[in-house]
Amino acid sequence: MFIDTAKVFIKSGKGGNGSVSFRREKYVPLGGPDGGDGGNGGSVTIITDVNMTTLLDFTYNRKFVAENGTGGSGSKCYGKEGENLFIKVPVGTIIRDAESNKIMADLSHKDDKIVIARGGKGGKGNVKFCTSTRQAPNFAEPGMPGEERWISLELKLLADVGLVGFPNVGKSTLLSVVSKATPKIANYHFTTIKPNLGVVSLPGIPGFVMADIPGIIEGAAEGVGLGIQFLRHIERTRLLIHVIDISGSEGRDPLDDFEKINEELKKYSVKLWDRPQIIAANKSDICYGDDVFESFKAKLNEMGYKHVFKISAATRQGVDDLLKEAARQLSNIPIADLEISQDDKFVEEERRFTYNIIKEGNVYIVEGTFVDRLLDSVNVNNPESLMYFHKVLKNKGVIAELISMGIQDNDFVRLNNFEFEFLV
Repeated sequence: MFIDTAKVFIKSGKGGNGSVSFRREKYVPLGGPDGGDGGNGGSVTIITDVNMTTLLDFTYNRKFVAENGTGGSGSKCYGKEGENLFIKVPVGTIIRDAESNKIMADLSHKDDKIVIARGGKGGKGNVKFCTSTRQAPNFAEPGMPGEERWISLELKLLADVGLVGFPNVGKSTLLSVVSKATPKIANYHFTTIKPNLGVVSLPGIPGFVMADIPGIIEGAAEGVGLGIQFLRHIERTRLLIHVIDISGSEGRDPLDDFEKINEELKKYSVKLWDRPQIIAANKSDICYGDDVFESFKAKLNEMGYKHVFKISAATRQGVDDLLKEAARQLSNIPIADLEISQDDKFVEEERRFTYNIIKEGNVYIVEGTFVDRLLDSVNVNNPESLMYFHKVLKNKGVIAELISMGIQDNDFVRLNNFEFEFLV
């Protein structure tokens, strides 16, 4: 089964909490704090695997969670770091942030990788809060939370040459005779319902990869037929071979077919439409008279298409000349990575703990992620810990903002379930 899109949930590990511990040994009456730091949480990394060809694995497993770091302990022992999680994807996978649809990475080479969610940092143990004036801190820092997000995976096959054309014009037959690929071949439309890849190897020319894209029809760019599902797979190709049924065996005009397919390519992507094309006038073995091909070729030459080949994929007539021309053009077309505009590129926001202050009567309510983290790290019933609590509020700018909002003596400040009276 060929699966080329998937949506999965990613979550990195939470950092372990710092430890509150004191040295307790015989003959050491004032051992002091010895709580160790928590371990960092595991990160989630996506890496390419050349042995994978589809995103089928993500049909059944849509949730990936890295291991949390463990908490610190006494004797200044650090907690164990969480195991990093590695997710393998096929070469050619584009990763998008599902919420914004912005591109996070284009993994188009062997061993490409990206850290998609970084593990939370472990919290500091109480030994790190020991100072000359605070010699027995009874508090520690909690671990930082991990990152979590939904991401979209989109596979765009890596091929040098893409075969395009209407259904049943002979694309699969051509791929089968020039490579060891075994696409399904039959005399009806949409025989091919998934892209097929084959390596073309001909004596005297460098090998290249060719992709057979399921038949595009008129209206494909608007979702008609199968074409729109697979047009993404020729975005990376450097050269297109446009296969035409020159015999008109299905009652269609070859030139009209050519123009309609190019119009669909243009609607989907101007860059794709502007890509170099070689025209393969296929089924010439059942075409009546050479004048049909010559007339078709002359009209294409007038339109600026100079490389038009009369072939028969079934008998291999003219196929070698077609492949040699494809190899020649490929030698002059550099391999380029997929272009990602600044508007499409995902920019990760800095992880910050924030707060917001609202006033209700003479009560000032401070809320936000900063409040949750601060209250987790202090013991408000311990005098030394409470002094640290007020110091953090001052350093963070909370006190200054409360004063700028007009707080007066004996007004109250509330942080979640903790409330205290304000005194300047």
